[in-house]
Amino acid sequence: MFDFIAGHYDYWFIILLLVIGLYGMTVKKNLVKKLIGMTIFQAAIILFYISSAIKVDATVPIIIENLSVENPANYINPLPHALMLTAIVVGVATVGVAFALLILIYKNYKTLDETELIELMK
Repeated sequence: MFDFIAGHYDYWFIILLLVIGLYGMTVKKNLVKKLIGMTIFQAAIILFYISSAIKVDATVPIIIENLSVENPANYINPLPHALMLTAIVVGVATVGVAFALLILIYKNYKTLDETELIELMK
């Protein structure tokens, strides 16, 4: 049992980050804290994909003279890494737009508390 837990420590860390991010998005009332929770949740998903793409004793997909080209098990699949790089860029852009919207909300309503905003918008 301990070997299973120790052997998958990266997935346990990812699950912990997912729970923290989900908690921040669902329980916190402050919109900045919700955005931080969303960012943590997104980072956990990116880590999951990168962690799943790891192959032991494999290398980057470039031709090396002493490695067999016919055996694809010698190389890492670059697709998950490329997709997660795109996800990181989209995530940074999303956070930038979200912070711009939060600034506008604060300028108009002078609060970032979710319940106060709902009361002010009625």
